[in-house]
Amino acid sequence: MPQRNNAAAPITVADLIKPEHVVFKLKAGTKASVLQQLAQRAATALHLDAQVLVELLSAREGLGSTGLGHGIAVPHAMIKGLPNFFALLVRLDKAIDFAAIDGLPVDILVLLLTPETAAKAHLSALAAISRRLRDATVVNALRTARDAKQLHDVFIGEAAPRST
Repeated sequence: MPQRNNAAAPITVADLIKPEHVVFKLKAGTKASVLQQLAQRAATALHLDAQVLVELLSAREGLGSTGLGHGIAVPHAMIKGLPNFFALLVRLDKAIDFAAIDGLPVDILVLLLTPETAAKAHLSALAAISRRLRDATVVNALRTARDAKQLHDVFIGEAAPRST
């Protein structure tokens, strides 16, 4: 992902989610398993230690679940030395308990990792993701996407979500 030098430019979901960072129908039975798998995928892509990422994500979850409600979670962490944002869009094979604020199981996640030095941009990225996931039509289309490409296209707004 290119370095964001223009602080005035808003962060968009298209900036954050690249087609190769979409995971379609991830199999995981627990929150811990999801965090482990996401950390492993991120660590592989970023050449980082997966266990360190698991610890950072778990520590953030310890502050309060990143389960936003309506079956959505946005686990996130700020990473020392990370040069750029990194995000994964994930649809689980089966919804799992994520200790979400509304108690509903989660099936759609966006993992967000940001440089430790980018606190304002971190909040802006979280806001962009949250805005997109507050749209019920988008969320329904994510849940009915047939493959990773369609999941990506719906999330970044390149495919028109179908009303249900």
